[in-house]
Amino acid sequence: MSLNIRNLAIIAHVDHGKTTLVDQLLQAGGTYRDNQEKQERAMDSMDLEREKGITIKAKNTAILWEGYTINIVDTPGHADFGAEVERVMKMVDGVLLVVDATGGPQAQTRFVLRKALQEGLKPIVVVNKIDRELATPMKVHDMVLELFLDLDASEDQFEAPFLYGSARDGYFMDSPDDERKDCVPLLKKIVEYVPEPDASEDAPFSMLVSNIDWDDYVGRVAIGKVLGGTVKKGDNVWLLRKDGTKVRSKVMKTFSYSGLATQDSEGGSAGGIVGIAAGIEDIDIGDTLAASEDAEQLPFVAIDPPTVQMEFSINDGPLAGKDGKHVTSRAIYDRLMREVKTNISIQVEETGQAGVFKVSARGAMQIAVLVETMRREGFEVLVSRPTVIYRRDDDGQLLEPFETLYVEAPDEYSQAILKALNNRKGMLENMEVEASGRTLIQAKIPTRGIIGFESELVTLTSGHGIMSHLFDEYAPHAGEITTRITGTLVSMEKGVTTTYSLQALEERGILLVGPGEEVYTGMLVGENPRADDLPVNPVKEKHLDNMRSAGKDKTSKLSPPKKFSLERAIEYIEQDELVEATPNHLRLRKRILDPHERKRMAKAAKA
Repeated sequence: MSLNIRNLAIIAHVDHGKTTLVDQLLQAGGTYRDNQEKQERAMDSMDLEREKGITIKAKNTAILWEGYTINIVDTPGHADFGAEVERVMKMVDGVLLVVDATGGPQAQTRFVLRKALQEGLKPIVVVNKIDRELATPMKVHDMVLELFLDLDASEDQFEAPFLYGSARDGYFMDSPDDERKDCVPLLKKIVEYVPEPDASEDAPFSMLVSNIDWDDYVGRVAIGKVLGGTVKKGDNVWLLRKDGTKVRSKVMKTFSYSGLATQDSEGGSAGGIVGIAAGIEDIDIGDTLAASEDAEQLPFVAIDPPTVQMEFSINDGPLAGKDGKHVTSRAIYDRLMREVKTNISIQVEETGQAGVFKVSARGAMQIAVLVETMRREGFEVLVSRPTVIYRRDDDGQLLEPFETLYVEAPDEYSQAILKALNNRKGMLENMEVEASGRTLIQAKIPTRGIIGFESELVTLTSGHGIMSHLFDEYAPHAGEITTRITGTLVSMEKGVTTTYSLQALEERGILLVGPGEEVYTGMLVGENPRADDLPVNPVKEKHLDNMRSAGKDKTSKLSPPKKFSLERAIEYIEQDELVEATPNHLRLRKRILDPHERKRMAKAAKA
């Protein structure tokens, strides 16, 4: 019996139009009624995804078209969220590769595509945004084929069908010169080229858990592709864990995913993607659900190891507890452990210090997203600068992670970029100048060198530079890297900043705070052009007498303070500094607030 089901993942670099493409497919599949308001970027369900314009969590939906159920999984395009991609590959039978008709395949595209090709999935290529001025669809066609060769695609994968179109305007064609009409050519290719699931309805029920969701009524929901048999409410199932333990349970509820909604369903059958709530609190990604205790465990995809780690600790500053609801170490630990259950590339371990936890992940951005999410949930937390995770080889030599870095910027900035890469121990691998006047630079660089490089690139290129990076390998330690050459202005008083005192400080460096902000001893209030830290008093008030009036300050002009986003703040600080993240404030501070204690520690370190 043939299964009228097609399961596919969508792969694309950040901002190549992946989520917009899903919007068009939802519309073509009749998700919206004629009079219903259409939602833009419907799959970006998290606030952070909408704000940043990127996909962070892998999510699934389904459309019905001419008797076929097409299950679509939206995957992140950023390498830091790579674990979301790796596990999704077990749920699908084909991939839709979306590339920009101007730039062609980018770094993150390589990463996700490599995982898909290794799983043996067949790609369909969509060359998007062909309506743009500098679009070169046929050149991009050749670039994609070169990429397939690079990634050792099989002969079958190499003969992938190509479509050309514009997701924004809602049309796709088999050739760039065809009539620009609708999405039907794409839907036809999906039904024709994505193989039906390799699943048997006659076999006993089995499913690999590839995603975890949460329902307020029934708790944890395991999502995956049914590889055999059927499942419905009331069935007895066995949970086969990765460590070999087995738990018996009953299916309380099943969910189906279609359009924009998650619905209660009658059950799930072979080949389909289904959510199962079985009342098992600690069901995990990679576990197997099966009809019998003797069933075999299904193989799970190997996850790349984390390469960076940061310390999370309780906020012990003078302003702690004024802003957030969750401030205790127990609350922070429970929240981190909850994250570990749904995000398999994050690892959390307790340290010897009370209230300090080490969080390991793929990259600084992944941890920054976690911190930002926690802030929005009402947590107060201190986070350190990311450090890389070192290893030693069999001979005891120190190894560190290296990444392939891709930088794209206008030609006039290339010299400055190469100099910056050299300072960060980057080694140039390839450099091309495009007809549009943009230079593409490919370099191999230690992960340490990438931390903080994005903000430097923005400054160097006046905002025109774009970068992306991919983990490459562990290689011998590259030596010392200096990423920040400036010192800081450190407050030596607690209180509220005044215009009078900040005017005097402005001559010393760039301010990080404005007038009327609460500061405390040990907090960073500015950037010192010299390499050392300078203690300053930002709260000093003007002493009034007959000759000095109070009103003169009100007309004084101060330059706007330099404000950091959370990601920039984390990359900016040094090892002896921390970022205090609360729901409404981001403050930079010294790890040790007391200046006398800092001096003692510095002396002890030199001795």
